[in-house]
Amino acid sequence: MIAKYYGKSISLARLKAMSDVTFIGLSIQGLGKLAEKIQLRALPIQSDYRQLYEEVPLPCVAHWNQNHFVVIYKVEKNNIHVADPSYGQLKYTKKQFTKHWTGLDNPDSLGNLLLLEPTLQFQEQPEDNEPYKPGMIAILRHLKGYKKIIAQLFLGLIAGSILQLMFPLLTQAMVDIGISNRDIGFIYLILFAQLLLFVGRTGIDFIKNWIILHLGVRVNIAIISDFLIKLMKLPLAFFETKHMGNLLQRITDHERISTFFNSTLPDLMFGTTTLLIYSVIIAFYSLDIFAVFFVGSTLYFIWIYIFLEKRKRLDYKKFSQDARNTSNLIELFTGMKEIKLNGAEVNRRWKWEGIQASLYQVNVKSLGLKQTQEGGSLFINEAKNILITFMAAKQVVDGEITLGMMLALSYIIGQLNSPILQAIGMVRNWQDARIALERISEVYDHQEEDPKEAVRTKILPTSPDIQIRDLWFKYEGDHNNFVLKGLNMDIPFGKTTAIVGTSGSGKTTLMKLLLKFYPPSKGNISIGSIDLKNISTVEWRKYTGAVMQDGYIFSDTVSGNIVLDKEEFDLDRLRHATKVSNATEFVEQLPLGFDTIIGRDGAGLSVGQKQRILIARSVYRDPDFMLFDEATSSLDANNERAIMEQLNAFTKGRTTLVIAHRLSTVRNADQIVVLEKGQIIEQGTHQELSALKGKYYYLVKNQLELGN
Repeated sequence: MIAKYYGKSISLARLKAMSDVTFIGLSIQGLGKLAEKIQLRALPIQSDYRQLYEEVPLPCVAHWNQNHFVVIYKVEKNNIHVADPSYGQLKYTKKQFTKHWTGLDNPDSLGNLLLLEPTLQFQEQPEDNEPYKPGMIAILRHLKGYKKIIAQLFLGLIAGSILQLMFPLLTQAMVDIGISNRDIGFIYLILFAQLLLFVGRTGIDFIKNWIILHLGVRVNIAIISDFLIKLMKLPLAFFETKHMGNLLQRITDHERISTFFNSTLPDLMFGTTTLLIYSVIIAFYSLDIFAVFFVGSTLYFIWIYIFLEKRKRLDYKKFSQDARNTSNLIELFTGMKEIKLNGAEVNRRWKWEGIQASLYQVNVKSLGLKQTQEGGSLFINEAKNILITFMAAKQVVDGEITLGMMLALSYIIGQLNSPILQAIGMVRNWQDARIALERISEVYDHQEEDPKEAVRTKILPTSPDIQIRDLWFKYEGDHNNFVLKGLNMDIPFGKTTAIVGTSGSGKTTLMKLLLKFYPPSKGNISIGSIDLKNISTVEWRKYTGAVMQDGYIFSDTVSGNIVLDKEEFDLDRLRHATKVSNATEFVEQLPLGFDTIIGRDGAGLSVGQKQRILIARSVYRDPDFMLFDEATSSLDANNERAIMEQLNAFTKGRTTLVIAHRLSTVRNADQIVVLEKGQIIEQGTHQELSALKGKYYYLVKNQLELGN
């Protein structure tokens, strides 16, 4: 926002790529460093309200509610205007602002500010085009494949409108001709015609609803599918920095888009057609009545429009609270065991009730806004209808129109009330769909693991060693230190390399870099002669089989959990995988064997059994590179010994990387690398490192009697 204020359009995507934003956000110092990268001079200060009002140059950034940042762009003596990235432009009283800014009611209390001004080099910054976002036009492109269905829908709308048009004309004819001439036969004919029109219109409505359902469901599936395709192309690091509730709420937002396509869009098309046709008839009957109708309807829509921006802000607040609520409920249910074991039921329930209280406040404001919007619009519409009825009655008395014409006008006005009254709901649904698209489009701003413009090889060298040279890495966040510091090592092809070290030494981080969770901060990893960053991520993972500490068991059959990437599986290969992981015995004891449902919705497994399923999953893939991160940490000694014997036979000729604390897992490795605070301090075989009596010796001396 501030870059735009000073005349440069810099995209959110570029700023995110340049920043060290983490799961918990960015500090004010980190925000200042980011500003300096785009040539804005940054100065973090503490200030009270008086100094902010009298001295601070605007716009500036304020720390907000201890967890957020806003831009202050206008300060008055008793009011202050801020631009909140979550909600838009807002106005606060001095007391309200101070509470959000400093957390205290005292106007003399200090709050954090970040002052920003452009340097001379700022204007040299390149500008960004707006990134692709699936707006309404892009969404409507999904309709291209359904031209025949849409044509049928339009024919139905036109036919329905024509039939609808006949009713007031028939009513006028019945009164002016049938009743005036006392011709009962003509009245019977008109009533029969109205009956036929009703049957025809009902049939058209039935067909129209089926077409709309078919079209809406297909388009909605296409939209969600596009979103999931994009989501699954994002790097794994993205999912480690996003709240689950936030992502689930974005999926839920697709229901708004579905509602828009299934009901709002067809109703809007039908209502617009009806409105245009009946407006022409009203103008034909009486220009004065048409003028009142036009002015009243215009005021009605203006009144609705006035409240859209406020409603949008409240909707963003509600989205934020709903996301918090979803995350809290997921945490409540998944963590129930720990909650009960630690006697934290009351405290966790109070936390949930606190979120509900915040949600209630937002809902109260939403209801108040809704009632004001609806009350005013209904008043305008009813006042218009009463005035039109009076004018029509007066024109009948004055002999300007017939009684039949008045009844026809009354019928038309009654029919128009439906689309006009529905307009407020249509506008809301349209706004809801746009807001949902804005939130969903945030995902489209993120860089994919394998960008389309990047040229990456899909073919690996033959029998490649893995070479790590001057490797440095730190997790995003200006407060984080380097986890890996200048690593240099080779992982020979077809050999087993073990990584050991105390907790926090960087073992798991190294494995994540090898699996391309993150790119290195400095240095490089090569597979043979090819830099890992130049290898397609999808293809590289086809060559690797990984068992992570936090591997996930899906609510699926045993076979479905072992074979994730295919619907069909090779039974002999599956049995071999469970044999290698020593899982055959317990799988055969399950009620349906390989067809038994396990995971959250099925049979419960022990932690050790889960680890054996995860190992079988990796073995089934038959990869060239095996990576194990504490893969047997929860197994008893007998199971571990049996698995290690099987794995040692299976991994012969494969490049294997093992991270473990247990000596029994690593002692037979071809080389052992000892990490300490992100650096290699020892390297060699078990015998060599044991004789050295260094760090490795002290790590494992309690597991084996090396001293003897």
